[in-house]
Amino acid sequence: MLPMTFSIVARSADGTAVGVAVASKFLGVGAAVPAARADVGAVATQSYANLAYRPQALALLATGLSAAATVRALTAGDEGPLGHRQAGVVGATGDGATFTGGDCHPWAGGVAGDGYAIQGNMLAGPQVVDGMEVAWKASSGELAYRLLAALRAGDLAGGDRRGRQSAALVVAAKGMGYGGTSDTWVDLRVDDHADPVAELTRLLELHTLYFSRPDPATLIPLTGDMASEVRGLLGADGDLDAALASWAGVANLEERLVAGAIDPLVLEQLRLAGQ
Repeated sequence: MLPMTFSIVARSADGTAVGVAVASKFLGVGAAVPAARADVGAVATQSYANLAYRPQALALLATGLSAAATVRALTAGDEGPLGHRQAGVVGATGDGATFTGGDCHPWAGGVAGDGYAIQGNMLAGPQVVDGMEVAWKASSGELAYRLLAALRAGDLAGGDRRGRQSAALVVAAKGMGYGGTSDTWVDLRVDDHADPVAELTRLLELHTLYFSRPDPATLIPLTGDMASEVRGLLGADGDLDAALASWAGVANLEERLVAGAIDPLVLEQLRLAGQ
């Protein structure tokens, strides 16, 4: 059983990313509830979760089935305690879909719309799901931060009525994983924590620092005074790009490197290291 779980499955405004954010009074909720596949969709299975929903939902979505049809297929083929099941599904296009069995512990329910589905069980009340929907619709920017904003709103609205323990965030987008060699853009888990949503927020900020690609508009050319400063900080006499790459590899900032320029966030970290 996955009690007291609330989640959002959603697609980015441009349709290039899909993901799930979830929190629960349950150890390691990220190991059970979420799944996402780039260009296909995302699913959350909770409340006496049927973990087979995850591969099944993604396989159905990959055939072009809508989120609503996918939920109907999942539930129609479920031989377990369907009344206690809860699930949310979003595809690469169209509305999301949510299902709440009639026997889920109250308060339980969900809402869905264009590109999202939000659901929860054993919650403080309907204001949890309502608050998540308002926050989702009001948010903008990268999908990971929008999902987290919705999750935070649910937590602030009362969240799980018995407390907090774990949270997770998964986002998939084509080629957005480490080094461009996978589609897993974000995969963060807080398995056991007194304030898991806050801790997940901290981890996402670190993830952005270490793994986000730099904004080309903010890059600073490695010429003139900037090149001299970076050389001094690195103690480099030879190839500046090579020296910076060597330092960045040790500092886990290699994803932010661009030849002939420096990302302001890398420069900030380099300056801090030189203090």
